[in-house]
Amino acid sequence: MQSLQQKASEWSGVATDDAFAIDNTNLFHKLGLQTFINLSTNFYDRVYAEEEEWFRSIFANSKKEDAIQNQYEFFVQRMGGPPLFSQRRGHPALIGRHRPFPVTHQAAERWLHHMQQALDSTPDIDDDSKTKMMNFFRFIF
Repeated sequence: MQSLQQKASEWSGVATDDAFAIDNTNLFHKLGLQTFINLSTNFYDRVYAEEEEWFRSIFANSKKEDAIQNQYEFFVQRMGGPPLFSQRRGHPALIGRHRPFPVTHQAAERWLHHMQQALDSTPDIDDDSKTKMMNFFRFIF
């Protein structure tokens, strides 16, 4: 029987070691808080301007500013910084927090598309950090 990580690697095409390479570099110290704020802002600017209503509707009950803050605080915490998300909202519990949303394969692919564009348009993120983050995101989706 395959482990969950083996299945995630198979489905995502990302090796487990590559997916968790973010743990080998403290990206928070490398990039800084403002870079994660900029990344999350770039991402949600794209999401809320999405032309596909089915995707945009996933975020309809969230304020953009709250979504930005939740995301950058989680990223900061997961990528080596202080536990901003947990201090404000408790344990991330990503599966439970996202259960009410229709996170289909199509929605995950669209999310990844917007994240890749956001990473590419955030100038303070070097190519190595972009690769590490996208491998992690692909793996967890």
